[in-house]
Amino acid sequence: MRNKASPGEYLAFLSIKYEVDSGELFYALISAEEKQKARCGNLSIECRGKTQDKAIFLIMNDSRVVAQFPVSEEFLLERGNPIKDFMKTDMIRRHLVKKSRGSRSLPIGDLRTGMSHVNLKAKVLEIPRPKLVVTRFGNYASVANALIADETGTIKLCLWNEQINSISIGDTIQIENARTSTFRGERQVRIGKKGTLSNIEDLGSQPEEGHSS
Repeated sequence: MRNKASPGEYLAFLSIKYEVDSGELFYALISAEEKQKARCGNLSIECRGKTQDKAIFLIMNDSRVVAQFPVSEEFLLERGNPIKDFMKTDMIRRHLVKKSRGSRSLPIGDLRTGMSHVNLKAKVLEIPRPKLVVTRFGNYASVANALIADETGTIKLCLWNEQINSISIGDTIQIENARTSTFRGERQVRIGKKGTLSNIEDLGSQPEEGHSS
């Protein structure tokens, strides 16, 4: 782990790099602390020991060591998912910029229902007032179907909870690893747990690494 990155920031980086949900990663850490081992997507997590106020975690991808680093008990005891608070740091933005430059975006006009691993770049035209719904797990969640467009057409983008406030009308966004579906006769892009949504204008405004003004 880079010395400059905090554990929370590095965990956010790992969740994006290895395409695992940040909330699931956080709860896997808690589970590993209690039961010694846990899995999160393609990552295995092992608690290697504890000090008075920290737990040492070893994270592996298959048989390859990804990292070993301490996480404070204070961080692990936070309510909700503290990893998501680090999703907009410079380290994450730089990684997303690099990832978006290396990915091929599909035109909206070429999208068909049932496609997966969809990457696209689009402009946000509308974000309706969120609706409160009950999920299949019995939890309440906010959902809004935004309208996005490129030069080839428009499509609805299904946004959940904190995703709704992460973008604004007029933003140009980059979507990675999404899937397409149909809801009530309309095509939709769904980001899902393994997808990412980022604001290209925010990413582009970040200074390049090593650049000084």
